[in-house]
Amino acid sequence: MNVAKLEEALQLKFNNHELLKQAFTHSSYVNEHRNRNFSDNERLEFLGDAVLELGVSQFLFRTNSSMPEGEMTKLRASIVCEPSLYNFAKELNFGEHIFLGKGEEQTGGRDRPALLADVFEAFLGALYLDQGFDTALSFLETHVFPKVETGAFSHAMDYKSQLQELVQQEKNHIIEYNIVEEKGPSHNKEFVSKVTVMNGITGKGIGRTKKEAEQRAAKNVLDILTNK
Repeated sequence: MNVAKLEEALQLKFNNHELLKQAFTHSSYVNEHRNRNFSDNERLEFLGDAVLELGVSQFLFRTNSSMPEGEMTKLRASIVCEPSLYNFAKELNFGEHIFLGKGEEQTGGRDRPALLADVFEAFLGALYLDQGFDTALSFLETHVFPKVETGAFSHAMDYKSQLQELVQQEKNHIIEYNIVEEKGPSHNKEFVSKVTVMNGITGKGIGRTKKEAEQRAAKNVLDILTNK
């Protein structure tokens, strides 16, 4: 493990490098080095899971004032699930830093989704112990929350339904969606959707599909209405 390289990539400086190394130590490595005083990352994973849940919950509560509890729960679940954590860990190249046993290494453990997801949580737990919740939250604000804001998890949320429910509280208001622009080549096209609602309030959204663009446009209007 190249601690300096990892810290440089993450723009972080750990006070306790042993804690950082533990976050990347798989149980298979510990089992193969019983004569050494190594600890695996399972306890840190347990702690990091709680840090992640709280951080994501706080973010959703703060940035989605109109979202009901059930929808926040659904969105949080899509953010903290194994496939999402695996993708976060992959983007940060966590796999290259893991201490693995030979057997786990030979069977592709360095790229195994469950293992990488666990390392991501263990890292959060280590960061929390080393520098506190605010630093852990800043890490999430850099590497996780922007993906939520740009709609990476919009498949878990139905902003169009939320907007429809909000508009139905007023009489004679309709919602109209239009695709106003298509950009890019056919194999990598982007759609721009415009939604008009409630006395001419409009919002725009960009997506890889028309449905995704409409969802993001609806989210844009929801943000406008709830911040008025």
